[in-house]
Amino acid sequence: MNETAFAKINLALHVRRRRADGYHELETLFAFVDDGDRLSVTPAAADRLTTHGAFAGMIGDPFGNIVGKALSALPREEGWAVALDKRLPVAAGLGGGSADAGAVFRMVDRRQGLPADWQARAARLGADVPACVLSTTCIGTGTGTDLAPVDSDLAGTPVLLVNPRVGVPTGPVFQAWDGRDRGAMPSFEATGSVRAMALAGRNDLEAPAIAICPPVAQVLAALADTGPFLARMSGSGATCFALYDGSEALHAAAEAVARRQPGWWLMTGRLR
Repeated sequence: MNETAFAKINLALHVRRRRADGYHELETLFAFVDDGDRLSVTPAAADRLTTHGAFAGMIGDPFGNIVGKALSALPREEGWAVALDKRLPVAAGLGGGSADAGAVFRMVDRRQGLPADWQARAARLGADVPACVLSTTCIGTGTGTDLAPVDSDLAGTPVLLVNPRVGVPTGPVFQAWDGRDRGAMPSFEATGSVRAMALAGRNDLEAPAIAICPPVAQVLAALADTGPFLARMSGSGATCFALYDGSEALHAAAEAVARRQPGWWLMTGRLR
């Protein structure tokens, strides 16, 4: 089997409060790009994982990583040899590891079906994993694991992902959040469309991420110069995205950013 681990972006991410359990109460609008890491599976006597690709070197112990944990989380009748082509940067706000785990869940579903409690099993691996299993536009609340899929008028929208090749760990960014509740994310019912929700939303982690990783501000400025209808940081950074009204605008933007900052990582695609 082969599966793409679709890159996750947060079209909006509102942090409402710190919870007593140490996590944060969130409201987020998940969307997914039609590209990402690639996984392939063949039967094996026992589970094993091999990695290759541009960012494989950033993964340590393969079975200490989330793909190994996803394999252990789901009962199967046979072992799997998984090859992971790591094309997404690590600690980048794209849910790369969570997307890889989501791809494992989808392959298990295709092979034999998922257990009834798959969402709880996915949530134990990480807050983004349940959304990454679905890999469709959805609203996430709680810690991001309570999901409500929505029909998206942004499906097929050209998107440019840019990362300054600097990893930003999630924990310190959340710890640096100032604790101020800046208000709820606009509802789908009130706005009538995912595009309107995204435009009226924000990412409350942009400021703390920029304080920790100043290049995020440079990426946002570079994207703003390319004329998108929306440019924003994804998750806790450092990757930022820009959405365009047409393919020509997307390709012109990608070429302009690549000329301006040849060392940055770029990926183009469309929203699913």
